[in-house]
Amino acid sequence: METVKAFIERGNDGTYSVYVDLENSTLNYGIHGVGNSAKEAVDDFILSYEEMKELYIQKGKEFAEAKFNYVYDTASFLAYYSKVLSLAGLQRITGVNQGQLSHYVTGHRKPSPKTVAKIEKSLHAFAKEISQVHFV
Repeated sequence: METVKAFIERGNDGTYSVYVDLENSTLNYGIHGVGNSAKEAVDDFILSYEEMKELYIQKGKEFAEAKFNYVYDTASFLAYYSKVLSLAGLQRITGVNQGQLSHYVTGHRKPSPKTVAKIEKSLHAFAKEISQVHFV
């Protein structure tokens, strides 16, 4: 079973999409999911996967099973995790101004590649730090 990237993106209309890269020849089908939140889109994506699998089995076709590694665009990540991490907290973690983060969440602005890298690097460092916490 292969691991395939599934991209989660927030559209200009505020809805979310999840899709696989059709350039990747690992899968012998294409699937996507949509929803009003990233979670809804992922749930719809998983349902599409299961329905495609069932269809291939019914038709006697070989189905390439896969696990998915979800990759977020910045707006989708910030919107999805804003229920857990406040923008003020993300500002402290990333060093990116809370106002700027808000613009990214709402889609009014898109971060530069340099800012995306800064946010990602800071979040990974925070995750590494928090993963080392042990309680007594």
